[in-house]
Amino acid sequence: MGSGIAQVAATHKHEVTLVDVNQEALDRGKSYMAKSLKRVAKKKFAEDETAQSRFVDEIMGRVSLSTKPQEAVSRADLVIEAIVENIKVKQDLFAQLSKAAPQEAILASNTSSLPIGKIAELLDEQRKQRFIGLHFFNPVPQMKLVEVVRTKEVEQSVVDSAVAWVKAIGKAPAVCKDTPGFIVNRLLLPYMMESIRLLERDVASAQDIDTAMKLGAGYPMGPFELCDYIGLDTIKFIVDGWHKDGEGLKGNPLFTSSTKLDELVKQGRLGVKSGKGFYDY
Repeated sequence: MGSGIAQVAATHKHEVTLVDVNQEALDRGKSYMAKSLKRVAKKKFAEDETAQSRFVDEIMGRVSLSTKPQEAVSRADLVIEAIVENIKVKQDLFAQLSKAAPQEAILASNTSSLPIGKIAELLDEQRKQRFIGLHFFNPVPQMKLVEVVRTKEVEQSVVDSAVAWVKAIGKAPAVCKDTPGFIVNRLLLPYMMESIRLLERDVASAQDIDTAMKLGAGYPMGPFELCDYIGLDTIKFIVDGWHKDGEGLKGNPLFTSSTKLDELVKQGRLGVKSGKGFYDY
């Protein structure tokens, strides 16, 4: 996800520093960006290999790599975190970054499920006023939407700046309050969970449910295709967290896990990334 965000920002002429835990991870991110940009270049300059190379090299030239987070953010205007979905890890990271980033910098999390305000909990009031959610969607270069999530503490000028930046990189912003799941996932998770319950009740097969939603509702993917693409472990992590401790969602039957989902995750059938989920790949 981080390399996709870096690619899009660099494509729109922003200087970017991609930060990761080690050089191996950075090399993977750089390779992902280069391959993605080459595909774009081939479509953009189909008959001109020189133009293709120039296009890729120009964008990649705006991307620096670093394994030192505090050094990397010391001159940043905008810092976007896209690490593991663990509240403690994110809090600790931002506590470190806040010591090194310029006071006027905007700090942002790309979390898809954790409360933005809680991630910023360890920061001082001035930092909280410049802390926001910027939730991108995979694959970042193709997906147009970015959810801009405002906390109770954030200044309106920061929200306005975030919206302007999202538009400047060719994306469409949707502003919302800091609530579990924001907009998309708050609507999507109950839909996916109810689809799994239909399967558990033997109402229809996964394939027939997918077909029904694609041809009857006009969705580009069926719920089980989408579950496999997102990752069943990711879905279980979010649903379990909301059911246990989600603001306004605690104990809500909409977010009760399912036996089928639990079994698949326990078996290591996590979806596309593991080669098997509801479907085999």
